[in-house]
Amino acid sequence: MTAAALTERYYQTKAPYRPQQDVSTYEAAPAGFSPVYTELVARHGSRGLSSLKYDLAVYNMWKKAQDDGALTPLGEKLGPDVLKIMKANFLLGYGVAGISTPGYGNETQVGIYEHTQLAARMLQRLPAYWKQIGDNAGTAPRQIVTVTSGVDRAVDSGNFFVQSLKTVQPALAPLLAHPPAPAPYPDNGAAVSQPAGTNRFLLYFHKLVKASDLVTNPADPLYPTYQASLAYQDYKSNDTDLLAKQSGLTLTPSAAAAGRVLLERLFAKSFVDKIASGTYSFANTGSFSFTSDDGKFAPTLSGDGKTSIKSLGDAGSLLYELYVISPAMRSEAGVDFTAYMPVAQAKFFAALNDGSDFYDKGPGMTEKGDITSRMAQILVDDMFNEVDAIARGDRSHAAKLRFAHAEIMMPFAVRMGLKGVDQSVPKAASFGYDSNTWRGDYVSPTAANMQWDVFADAGGKLLVRMLYNERETDFKVACDSAKAPGTAHYYDYTALKACYGHVASPS
Repeated sequence: MTAAALTERYYQTKAPYRPQQDVSTYEAAPAGFSPVYTELVARHGSRGLSSLKYDLAVYNMWKKAQDDGALTPLGEKLGPDVLKIMKANFLLGYGVAGISTPGYGNETQVGIYEHTQLAARMLQRLPAYWKQIGDNAGTAPRQIVTVTSGVDRAVDSGNFFVQSLKTVQPALAPLLAHPPAPAPYPDNGAAVSQPAGTNRFLLYFHKLVKASDLVTNPADPLYPTYQASLAYQDYKSNDTDLLAKQSGLTLTPSAAAAGRVLLERLFAKSFVDKIASGTYSFANTGSFSFTSDDGKFAPTLSGDGKTSIKSLGDAGSLLYELYVISPAMRSEAGVDFTAYMPVAQAKFFAALNDGSDFYDKGPGMTEKGDITSRMAQILVDDMFNEVDAIARGDRSHAAKLRFAHAEIMMPFAVRMGLKGVDQSVPKAASFGYDSNTWRGDYVSPTAANMQWDVFADAGGKLLVRMLYNERETDFKVACDSAKAPGTAHYYDYTALKACYGHVASPS
């Protein structure tokens, strides 16, 4: 599917990744400047459903319609297609090299391809630089530092990425390094050991917990991140304004109308009316088991009942969740959900999906300040700290590669002030496509990434170019004056970090 088709079909944050610019069209560095460093932060690749919820709730709705004799010809096909998606998720990653724990939440073949190719294009973008790094591996080695959130799909994405680096350029293999996890945490005397290459503070800051991440000392550099994470989690779970915004998205007359359009294509009007009136409701309850073709893997899972269909808007929203996951699972499930989701309804429910993310992962309500992005400051600082090392002559790192999640990329993009991403709305107003440029398929499609390339001249002056989803992208508007004269995408590093208020840490 082409990039244009993906955009026109409104897959948003589940859109399979496509680079947004051809590498051959990048602006050349100014005369006298050559690459000396590069770094990346990326979301994991395309995955299946995260858990047994949307699919099971929709299946239970479908099964009741079948029992009632209320299925249309199109509706007859829905149940079997949902079961295909369920089975594919139950068995996802089984027998696939590089997938550590099969089942829900794993990367699909599409996701594996995304990170394999992302790595290959990174080498292609700076060919002379990477050849030099490889050629000097035995005499002047520079590390390629790899860090992940520690969650399976991020770990696996990192592994697929670095395996691709080694495949394309084998000389880089001995340079790959996984630094120790931050320690000792929790800092209550019962520290939990974490694998090398894991950094939850940096790449899972939205869900820091007492059991593994407790920071009690205000002088600890990680204390602000831990506190910001706790504040965010409290906001996400308990802020009445946020909860009202999100719960109200599917309860509007427009949501009911859009849901009815979808459901009446699948079910008899009398059945749809019973959902609209509240006579019928459904949830992700019940147990299922599926067995792999070789008979050696047969997981059984039960729904938790927490994902419900209580309105026509709910039903449409959950059908949309299955629709957006199907392109990522084309190899595993082989289901085309476009028949169930006309473009107009796809756009409507995409806006609801983006609206929910906008309020709890994006710039959100103006009155709430930076509650959704404050925790991302550690990642902003880490990007700058790496370039600071280059600026002071420390060339021990050739690159730093970070692998995380949508919940990291979204607040990070807001914190960076990317144009079109940081526009909050007053509480009295509402997010909408007609008035706000936030779009999930730009901010965080699968494998979404930000990359900084650093260039130096003979005198040590540094320029930085940013790529977002591999498109040359401006830093925040306030930093336009930091652009190097005569360039469109290169920023003077000294001016850039001053614009962001970054202060270099002691070496």
